[in-house]
Amino acid sequence: MKIRPLTPEYAPKAAALLLQAFAPSKNEVQLFDALHAKERELHEWVCIHRDAVVAYVCFSPAYDGNEVCGLHLAPLAVKPQMQGQGIGSELLRFALRQEPIKESAIFVLGKSSFYQKFGFAPCAAPICPFAKNNAHFLSLRSNPPHSYIVGYAPEFKLLATPQKPGKKKSRR
Repeated sequence: MKIRPLTPEYAPKAAALLLQAFAPSKNEVQLFDALHAKERELHEWVCIHRDAVVAYVCFSPAYDGNEVCGLHLAPLAVKPQMQGQGIGSELLRFALRQEPIKESAIFVLGKSSFYQKFGFAPCAAPICPFAKNNAHFLSLRSNPPHSYIVGYAPEFKLLATPQKPGKKKSRR
């Protein structure tokens, strides 16, 4: 397996992976498409196995008002048939060592038991607008001098749309 920056060649394969990994939700692939359509500043890598994208990770700017204060990790996805083999962990370890990721505060809304293995800790500040009482909101290298509501690119509002009854909201 090889880890590579996301290129236009692999973008459609990464989008297809997001559809598989987060099915039946299409929120993550819609976010992926919207972020790319607006040409947002992103830091993205894919894990390639036999010319297939088997894992994907993305970091986008986090904001304190209009100022960039770190990065959001979202989404991280692994092909369903390959989950549980450490591929997502290896991709995340790799990404966390890259510029500018290794110097930035990182925020993630996700499963604590997974992300704490990488040094993420529950985050009391800043406040995540998508997480009631900051439940499942974690950070790495974040020590804000004041409390604020962390900002996301406008496209993240796709993930906050109300779900139909009986459907779960997806995690980033």
